[in-house]
Amino acid sequence: MDKRKKNGNLYTILYAAAMVIIVAVVLAFVSQILKPRQDTNIRQETRRTILRSVHLEGQSYEKYIKDTAAGPEHLPLFICTLDDGTRKYIIPMEGKGLWGSINGYLALNDDFRTVYGAVFDHEAETPGLGAEISTPFFSDPFRGKSLYRGEEFVSLAVVKPGKSAGNPNAVDGISGGTLTSRGVENMIRESLEPYIPFLKHYE
Repeated sequence: MDKRKKNGNLYTILYAAAMVIIVAVVLAFVSQILKPRQDTNIRQETRRTILRSVHLEGQSYEKYIKDTAAGPEHLPLFICTLDDGTRKYIIPMEGKGLWGSINGYLALNDDFRTVYGAVFDHEAETPGLGAEISTPFFSDPFRGKSLYRGEEFVSLAVVKPGKSAGNPNAVDGISGGTLTSRGVENMIRESLEPYIPFLKHYE
């Protein structure tokens, strides 16, 4: 091989390697610089979402919400005290939709049986179909629904559109978003079950 060509190839390899290292260092530095701001944005968005679950969007988080834990398992729990003194108990939820993770918050009245409010979000559900779980159209009907049938915890069913009428334990799912709707149903049940033994210990 021609010596000049060999040297040229070596120079190209070393130059490419140096650029990769420089870019990696710059990206790591920028990531570290931006991380506090990103963490702040995430925390603020989480607080806004929690307030939405109790119909207090735009209000002061510190005024209404207290972070605590439920039971010996230290399950995360948010307690909202409204202006009239009544309390709402907000439970975070995580689950799996059709294309990725789904999440939300379910706020319960102080009877620990009925829903006061709900809010849902998703990572990658189909726009116009499963992604509709993040809209009030889907979340508003949860208000007033019951987690119990008699004294038995049954959670909430997410059924075919139009099939929940008269059923205190069910809400309509998303038309064309059957698997996402099922994911929401599973998420609610699996997220709430660990809390049930402990919720009644709160005054």
